[in-house]
Amino acid sequence: MTTTQSPQFPLRNVSQLVEDIATLTKEIQELYCQDDIPWIVGVSWGKDSTTVLQLIWNAIAALPLEKRHKTIHVITTDTLVENPIVSVWVRKSIKKLQNAAIQQQMPVKPHLLHPSLKESFWVCLIGKGYPAPRNGFRWCTDRLKIQPVNYFIRDMVRAHGETIVVLGIRKAESATRAATMKKHEEDRLRDRLSPNGRLINSLVYTPIEDWRTDEVWLYLMQWENPWGHSNKELFAMYRGATADNECPLVVDTSTPSCGDSRFGCWVCTMVSKDKSMEAMIQNDEEKEWLQPLLDIRNELDVQDDKDKRDFRRIYGRVELFGKEEIEPIPGPYTKYWREHWLRRVLQAQVEVRKNAPEDMKDITLITMDELSEIRQIWLDQKHEFDDSLPKIYEEVTGEPFKDPRRELERRLLGEDEWNVLAEICGDDVMHLELMTKLLDTERQHYTKTRRSNIYNELQKCFETSSRSREDAIDNAHLKRHLKTAAAQGDVESIKQQLTNPEKENGDLKIIKEKIKENLKTPANNQQQLSLSWGNLKFSNQPTEPEEE
Repeated sequence: MTTTQSPQFPLRNVSQLVEDIATLTKEIQELYCQDDIPWIVGVSWGKDSTTVLQLIWNAIAALPLEKRHKTIHVITTDTLVENPIVSVWVRKSIKKLQNAAIQQQMPVKPHLLHPSLKESFWVCLIGKGYPAPRNGFRWCTDRLKIQPVNYFIRDMVRAHGETIVVLGIRKAESATRAATMKKHEEDRLRDRLSPNGRLINSLVYTPIEDWRTDEVWLYLMQWENPWGHSNKELFAMYRGATADNECPLVVDTSTPSCGDSRFGCWVCTMVSKDKSMEAMIQNDEEKEWLQPLLDIRNELDVQDDKDKRDFRRIYGRVELFGKEEIEPIPGPYTKYWREHWLRRVLQAQVEVRKNAPEDMKDITLITMDELSEIRQIWLDQKHEFDDSLPKIYEEVTGEPFKDPRRELERRLLGEDEWNVLAEICGDDVMHLELMTKLLDTERQHYTKTRRSNIYNELQKCFETSSRSREDAIDNAHLKRHLKTAAAQGDVESIKQQLTNPEKENGDLKIIKEKIKENLKTPANNQQQLSLSWGNLKFSNQPTEPEEE
């Protein structure tokens, strides 16, 4: 797709750009010297953030050493699912920046940030079963990008009281970006410094907010990179990620710019296609080794994935949505599909390591720490004590899985016990799920000195897994109808729902039978009627008092 720059940002000639750079240099120096508030420069190592960092570097380098009094923190977020080509570029850039800062006595300190292990992409998708991100459930951006940055900034605020965050965002990027920046400008308390609701005690400085894309590239091509990295390599990387493999010279507003290329996570399903990776593979035979990654991304990005997901939400409850056609909201990926995605990622990792260039042979698509966390989630939260992860890992890689957490190797229940239960339960998937949950819940409480919560946990097993798919969905519809009727004060409808034998599900039958039995029993011998799922499932067994 070709986009043109907005006419609200008219073309400037080279002399005007030079004049603006001189003005910005002076502005940066004044802002830097006027207080002790630390600076945090957010850098993705793309064209815009590189331009901002280069402007700041050159401005501070022009100051005498005694005035370079405070550290400029350069932060980059590695989501662990970045385009591998870009990831290598970023790490090389950080290393060169670090070395140049020491050699040139610059107060610049780079930081490579990562999402927390529990919030990483593969832990959420393969471990917890989160579906591939989409507009209705965009769970990735906050966890992978925003939270690591916010944690870093908050730590700096705790230490210094406030910060100035420098970003390479521009109004010309999109109408939405321009509107957002304009809104923040209206709340400015200091010239050129905007507040941001998500960044407490921090002001945002955007030095190239009014630059056009062609001006960004002109600056990068004509002004030498001060920390020794090649801006021409950056240009070539953008060109390789453009479908027609061209970055033309911009001569008027109708000429497309190389800057329309977008780099991001290789698993991103928030866009219809990963055009940058597709272009890389198309334009360069040496990058065909990226194809397995693109295949996984395309496999994740399907319009309807209900067949891959549970009929219950992640907490085990059936929830309905829709007006004309009411149906369950799909939940997390099922056990089969979580194991499938694990295999696909490991297969891609093996294939990429085999075919990638020498300097990328050690590429890691999923870390051992992530695999260990996924294993623990499957064992402790999903109650899947067949412990399939080590087996899948060895099948795909040909190597034994060496878990950093040795305690996961010592377990009372394992694959043999799972297979026995699977044989007993046959084709009844929900019965198998209930039995494994009950056994593993007991196992989890086995070594605890206080088991007072065990009955609550067992009841949760019944609440989430004691019904078949059909019964659970029918029960959700019944609850919805009763709730709607109660809200409308429709007593007759409620009576009809509760007395109609055709609509009576198994739960209602058991409840009615227990009420009848309780009524037949003499008053002095009646037990308090309990309608927990434990009583409903094992209705013939007496209720025992809970252990203290």
